[in-house]
Amino acid sequence: MYAQDSGYTSGQSLVGFTVEAADGAVGHVDRQQDQPGMQHLVVDTGAWVFGRSVLIPAGAVIGIDTEAQTVKVAPSREQIKAAPRFTTDSETADPSYLSAVGHYYLSL
Repeated sequence: MYAQDSGYTSGQSLVGFTVEAADGAVGHVDRQQDQPGMQHLVVDTGAWVFGRSVLIPAGAVIGIDTEAQTVKVAPSREQIKAAPRFTTDSETADPSYLSAVGHYYLSL
């Protein structure tokens, strides 16, 4: 879930927003899932991580600026790059994959 002080409003679309870690831009939100217990962002990293997408749990979001259209996340770029690989859309509904991603980010 999004932290209460993240600035997220229920039902808010973050698609197209730029995702920023403390040490630089990560990419932009390509898709988001708002189903309770499965909230996450699929972020297109562009050329930064060889054109692959990463999945970032909603709990990693520390701030949303709707005016600037940015989402700030707690993990660093390297931590995001080292997260379990996201390869297919079916993984966004796979409880074991989502659990692995969640455990990874909780361990940081």
